Amino acid sequence: MKRLACPVLLALVICGCGGDDAASPDAAPRPDATVADAPPGPCVVETPTPTPLTCPGVAGATSSNIAHLVVIIQENQSFDTYFGNYCTAAPGSEPTCTTGPSCCEAAPATEPMGASPLVLDDAQHRGFDPNHNYDCNILEVNGGLMDGFVTGEALCASPNNFAIATTSGPVAPYHTLAGTGALADRYFQPVLGASSSNDMYFARAGFVFKDNEVQTTSIGSNCGVGSSNPQDYDDPTIGDLLEQCDVPWTWYGGGYQVMLDAVANGTCPLADPACPVNFAFYPCIYDPTDVPFQYYPTLQNDPAHFQDLTQFYTDVTDGTLPAISYIKQIGFLTEHSGFQVDISSGVAATQQVVDAISNSATYADDTLILLTYDEGGGYFDHVPPPPTSTADCQPYGVRVPFMALGPFAKTNHISHVTMEHSSIVKFMEWNWLGGQTGQLGTRDGQVNNIGDLLDPTTTGTAVPAN
Repeated sequence: MKRLACPVLLALVICGCGGDDAASPDAAPRPDATVADAPPGPCVVETPTPTPLTCPGVAGATSSNIAHLVVIIQENQSFDTYFGNYCTAAPGSEPTCTTGPSCCEAAPATEPMGASPLVLDDAQHRGFDPNHNYDCNILEVNGGLMDGFVTGEALCASPNNFAIATTSGPVAPYHTLAGTGALADRYFQPVLGASSSNDMYFARAGFVFKDNEVQTTSIGSNCGVGSSNPQDYDDPTIGDLLEQCDVPWTWYGGGYQVMLDAVANGTCPLADPACPVNFAFYPCIYDPTDVPFQYYPTLQNDPAHFQDLTQFYTDVTDGTLPAISYIKQIGFLTEHSGFQVDISSGVAATQQVVDAISNSATYADDTLILLTYDEGGGYFDHVPPPPTSTADCQPYGVRVPFMALGPFAKTNHISHVTMEHSSIVKFMEWNWLGGQTGQLGTRDGQVNNIGDLLDPTTTGTAVPAN
């Protein structure tokens, strides 16, 4: 979301040069490591050396039985906000069991300053959008104390920032999905701040810019509200590596074709008729600033990699899905708070994607579905972030939901392994690029893989958990 940063002084970041994501790729995850465990002193960037690109001997060959991957990216929800009432273990108990809601921590009855949560339902969600820019996030997290969400800087803190969905409310379908698949309770937004900066980790697995301070130069960049600082980047992304190894991938975006048609006619799109507010910008039209690969001119708007979301359903029906699909709904279906946007519509849109795969005779048995959120949206979460990664010295944000779904996911499983968006990149490298990881030379060489969510009896081999 594009909004002005909080005019506040930055609090000090406790910046660690150790912990889960600073360990070697083979190190066992440490579930209790937090930003508070970090040693004092400035973080020193230790840029990993990229491993050589390793294309499989046979084009399209995979390291597991997973032939297709669908990554659904929704927006702006913390783990506590959606799963704080699903999980039932006592806050702070750090359960080590891994089966069912009793093995993940519930949200606390009060946050550190004593406030009780509001109920996050569609009405609450429509009316308030927490400030979630870097300057506010750093005060909210407060070095791992997690005490600045409700009480503190006036333009950042609010009682509305502590809101928890019920088990019978609009996120109930997600609770059902969690029981059929695997849920991670230590998956963090990779950097403090707003959507675009976090989205870049899906492509680059590393820091590119702060908040939403940079505008892409792609089609649609002049339509709507955004930064006046357009820039292009040329560092390699996972998209480039996949392309070099002839692994097809596509970003399916809601409203993309409408944007293409409007720009071809020299105009910008009108608001989608289904959008709850009549804005000819976010959340009612396609937003290229939330599409990380659009910041790279060698990939921008390439029809091999960018299609309208409607094409996803056509490709499922026709049996023409690429190996890797990214799904990004139009803004009012991403579950982003505020703007009169409700949760229920976004959940239904996600369920439609999941159902399209699970009901497909072609893809139901060979596809892994991953569902996550770009960032926490300024909402409270009670678990402190892990120490800052030395790959880019950017501090982690709060936990966000992350689920693995389909035949390759463990059932009713709770993973306590620390992960983030770069973990998805690492998995893509492992599965499609010859089993090697760290080929971007960013966090992909430091973070844990997603194997703890996956069932080796169906994947055909044990996908690494680190």
